[in-house]
Amino acid sequence: MKRVPEFKTDAEAELFLEQDLSGLDFKQFKPMHFEVARKEAALNVRLSAALMDAVRAKAKAKGIPYARYVRMVLEADLQRSRLKPTREKP
Repeated sequence: MKRVPEFKTDAEAELFLEQDLSGLDFKQFKPMHFEVARKEAALNVRLSAALMDAVRAKAKAKGIPYARYVRMVLEADLQRSRLKPTREKP
C-alpha cells in the first residue's frame, strides 16, 4: 500500500491527486475537523509580544492563520477536558 507524502506546495498536492489513488493506504488518515460553524463572537486578548510571536510562528509552521490556530488550541483543550463550547441564550 502507498502512503501519502507530505507536500510543500499546493502544486505538489494537485499533481499527486491527478494520479490513480486506488492503491493508497487509508489507515494513515485521521478525521478532520472542518470549521463550518458561523463565528458570531469575538475575543480581544492582550498578549506579550513574545507570546504573540510564538503563536504566529506555530501557526505559520502549520500553514494556517494565527487566529485559526488559537481557536484550534482552545477547542482541543475543551475537548480534552470533555467540555463542549456552548452558547448561553440571552
